[in-house]
Amino acid sequence: MSQYVKPVNQKAWWLILPVCLCVAFSAVIPLMTVVNYSVQDVISPTRAVFVGTEWFTAVMRDEDLHAALLRQLLFSLSVLAIEIPLGIMLALSMPASGWKASAVLVLVALSLLIPWNVVGTIWQIFGRTDIGLMGRALSMLGIDYSYASNPTQAWLTVLLMDVWHWTPLVALLAYAGLRSIPDAYYQAASIDGASKFAVFRYIQLPKMRGVLMIAVLLRFMDSFMIYTEPFVLTGGGPGDATTFLSQYLTQKAVGQFDLGPAAAFSLIYFLIILLFCFILYNWMLRVGTQSKEADHEQ
Repeated sequence: MSQYVKPVNQKAWWLILPVCLCVAFSAVIPLMTVVNYSVQDVISPTRAVFVGTEWFTAVMRDEDLHAALLRQLLFSLSVLAIEIPLGIMLALSMPASGWKASAVLVLVALSLLIPWNVVGTIWQIFGRTDIGLMGRALSMLGIDYSYASNPTQAWLTVLLMDVWHWTPLVALLAYAGLRSIPDAYYQAASIDGASKFAVFRYIQLPKMRGVLMIAVLLRFMDSFMIYTEPFVLTGGGPGDATTFLSQYLTQKAVGQFDLGPAAAFSLIYFLIILLFCFILYNWMLRVGTQSKEADHEQ
């Protein structure tokens, strides 16, 4: 008997060709351009000198970059420490079904629909002591508040703005994880007389682990690349209190027109984001594996 050979239709590659072209145009070609600039000293549009890794060495020794990196790490970690627990609590307090659930979901998602530059403008007005609600209220309480002149208050205002803008995203993801839990789990916990904390610890939190991992990675990447909101609100000031990595890169590339150092720094910036996301992802996987092993032992 002759062996049957399944025919292979190579025409299927034509179906993914548009996607490949879009990815090449939007990602691969710009990335290769940045790599090209990172190893050259662009003297004029028609003249460039190959310098190797000189720009990478210069960028890594830049003290302003080190300070911006520390500010960025502190900001991103603060965002995760506040938004993840706050989003979980908000999701737990939201109604599970009915018209109230739909209404609350719409209200919670409203801040996510506002463009980033508009968010910065809203908080710029909101924090003013003459016409802003928050600034005026703080002044009436006797607090000398000025995000335009106090570095600490400016940093905290940017943090509060980000929490207000993006905590609903964490809440919606956690809410989706909660709604995917079968009612049988809650019925079994009720029969066993489990407390609310025990239900959260052993039922809700493990079932939300997947969506929380997505929330942590999304919020870390987005907060690590934040640019528009602090630029509109404070312009990176006062001083360099809110000058994060993205704005530092923009100043290099657009403000000073140092294309070589800016390209080298953008590649380092990209690798830093990949490294921290890889660390966070593996850490959360390890925590999830350890929790499952502990549950099996019990």
